[in-house]
Order: sequence, then structure tokens, then C-alpha cells
Amino acid sequence: MTTAILGAGVMGETVASGLLRAGRDPADLLLTERRPERVEELREKYAVDVVTNVEAAERAETLVLAVKPQDMKDLLIEIAPKTRRGQLVVSLAAGITTSLVESELPDGVAVVRVMPNTPALVDEGMAAIAAGSHCDEKHLAEAEDLLRATGRVMRVPEKQLDAVTAISGSGPAYLFFVVESMIEAGVHLGLPRATATELVVQTVVGSAKLLRETGEHPTVLRERVTSPGGTTAAAMHELEDHKVRAAFMTALAAACERSRELAAGNGNNA
Repeated sequence: MTTAILGAGVMGETVASGLLRAGRDPADLLLTERRPERVEELREKYAVDVVTNVEAAERAETLVLAVKPQDMKDLLIEIAPKTRRGQLVVSLAAGITTSLVESELPDGVAVVRVMPNTPALVDEGMAAIAAGSHCDEKHLAEAEDLLRATGRVMRVPEKQLDAVTAISGSGPAYLFFVVESMIEAGVHLGLPRATATELVVQTVVGSAKLLRETGEHPTVLRERVTSPGGTTAAAMHELEDHKVRAAFMTALAAACERSRELAAGNGNNA
């Protein structure tokens, strides 16, 4: 079966490279790109066929739409005459609902909406997928197979995707913000920046691995580090005093609400 990735930007290329690393035959993969210099780059880098959007829609059984939300409607109008019942369309565009995609395509086209995140660049992504009205188990399984090439996949009802966007879609930015703050604190405390960076990055990587591999609740792991009257307890007291936990909850609620607003506007303000 042929898969076409329409839009070879960061996320589109990430999916393509992940599929190829996972063993997908380059002959079964199509990419689309408008810029001539980029077309040649992609052909040389991945040995895949780079075609027009219309040709991709005509040739492929699965279409992965990886364009910006504001470009989605034009793309759907362009490819609609070549799409067909039974074809699978996987949308990676934030805030674009399955109903919007279905409304622009022929009846019976299966649509899966995806909320990915940037760790997919290093095959550690977290993608949540939601089924459109014409999806069956086969379509969902196929979408999962595609996205497992760049990390983990979870099925959720579409109504939960705004919360997913707030938690995992935007989530890397929050963690990078914390890492940035810890590095700056290290420099303020007298550490060379390179030393502080190495300490913080490895601490984050190790802590994430500890969470995943032990399966223990983060509260349990945090309490094991926090001795009564110790250094960690002093730091945690300051974080609680500055209401950092409440700030995170408020921030994620704001992200969720913004995702709802963008979805309601069909991506026009994205």
C-alpha cells in the first residue's frame, strides 16, 4: 500500500523519515512539496518520489495531511476530486476537526485526526488519534502503525483532543521552559553554563526514564527525593509558596481553551 505525505515540513518529514527507519520501502512512500529546490533535496535524501498533491491523492491509499492549519482547506479543495471512498486521510493539523475534513472530501473517505508532538523528531513522540465518522478498526490500526514509527500512540475521543493538545501537544514547551529556568538557576549559583546544561538535561532524561520504567506515581518518586528539612524540601516549599502547581494548571487550562477556539474557527486563526 502506498502512503503519501502531503506537506514535507518539519512534521511531514519527521513522519517520512520515521517510516523509512522503521523499514518502509521508499517505493511505497510519496511526498509532496512545492519548492523545486526542496523537491530535489527530499529526493536525494530519502530516495522517494516527490509529486504534486493531486497525483499523491490519486496514487496513494493513505494520505497524511501535514500542512499548516490555515492551508488545510485549500489543500482539501485541491485533492477532493481525486480522493475516494475507502481511502484513509490522516490529518496532523492542529485545530482541524474530522468533520471539517470530511465536509470537503467525498462521502465515505475515512478521516483520522492526530495530535502529535515534537519529540517525534527523535522517535519519542506522543500522538493521540481520534476517529472520524467513516473510520473502522482497520483505519485506526493503520494510523497507529504509521505513527508508531516516531513514538507512542493513544486513541482518544475527538472531544478530548483539546485537552491532549494542552498536555502533550504543547507539553514539550513547558518542559523546555523548566529546563531553561533550571539552567539559568545553575549559572546564577556559580556553575558554568555547559556544566549546568549537562546536569539539568541528564536529570530530566533520567527522571523521565525512571517514571516510565518503574510505573510509580510521580508523587511517590518525588517524596523519595524529599527528606524532611533537607535541600529538596526547602526548594519544594518555595515552589508551593509561589503557587507553581496552580500556575501550571491555569496555564494548561488556557492552552486547552485556545485549542477549542481554534477548532471552532476551523483553524483560520491558527
